[in-house]
Amino acid sequence: MNTITIIGSINLDRTIRVKQMPKPGETMHTKEIFSAGGGKGANQAVAAKRSEAKTNFIGAIGNDEAGEMMHQLLTEEGIDLSGVQTLEKQATGQAYIIVDDQGENSIMIHAGANNAFTPEQVQANTDVIKTSDFVIAQFESTLASTVEAFKIAREAGVKTILNPAPALEKVPTELLAVTDMVVPNETETEILTGIKVTDEASLKAAADSLHQLGIEAVIITIGSKGAFYDVNGRNGIIPAFKVNAVDTTAAGDTFIGAMSSVLEKDFSNLEEAIKYGNKASSITVQRFGAQPSIPYKNELD
Repeated sequence: MNTITIIGSINLDRTIRVKQMPKPGETMHTKEIFSAGGGKGANQAVAAKRSEAKTNFIGAIGNDEAGEMMHQLLTEEGIDLSGVQTLEKQATGQAYIIVDDQGENSIMIHAGANNAFTPEQVQANTDVIKTSDFVIAQFESTLASTVEAFKIAREAGVKTILNPAPALEKVPTELLAVTDMVVPNETETEILTGIKVTDEASLKAAADSLHQLGIEAVIITIGSKGAFYDVNGRNGIIPAFKVNAVDTTAAGDTFIGAMSSVLEKDFSNLEEAIKYGNKASSITVQRFGAQPSIPYKNELD
């Protein structure tokens, strides 16, 4: 069983379901509204834990109702929250999500406490990082803290996985230098490399560009087509499972969390781990909401 430490975002999601996306200036009735646990970091942690990885979290919430709700939800999952700080002068992160009948979503995020915890907080959790198999981060929380966590992990021989989302115009080179695996989508890949993904040749070219930055393993998610991987001379596309998607929220997070729960540290079983992650995300997109949609290991088995 892998030990996974997530550094990143905790959000309370407010989801609105509509028939179709509203146009500028348009007013429409909603089909449903609901709140649920979310945040890319928290989603990945839930996915890892539900696939039976020992899961730790480093991050922050506000001293408010949303923070209390998220702390309770993640505690009920069995995630170790000793690295989660409650900040008095910050609101808990929240996301406002619109989902249409085609399963597409539009998301607006208020980062709040996610962008307020510090590298000093990360340093206080050095032992948690050093005893992990993988440390995973995204771009919904403070970059300085992520860099610090990855540096501690690299020095301890712990593998680091970067999900560069939401996309940044410029990713710090000091972060890429301590990244062992990167998992962007097609858009994020183009921003990172300047290479537009159009076919398998461009996927390989983008992966080569990322390897030149010192990154050992590259996975580029390509939506309903699946995921392209390139590691240690092996590469190819692992197809996605064909399902009827109703809500794509948390699909990528589920993939990363579930995959990391079964992945070997030398990436020797990457193909099988990707298949497992694909299976998990294929279940997620058939359900509504972020964390409520994430499957358990017994469902995947």
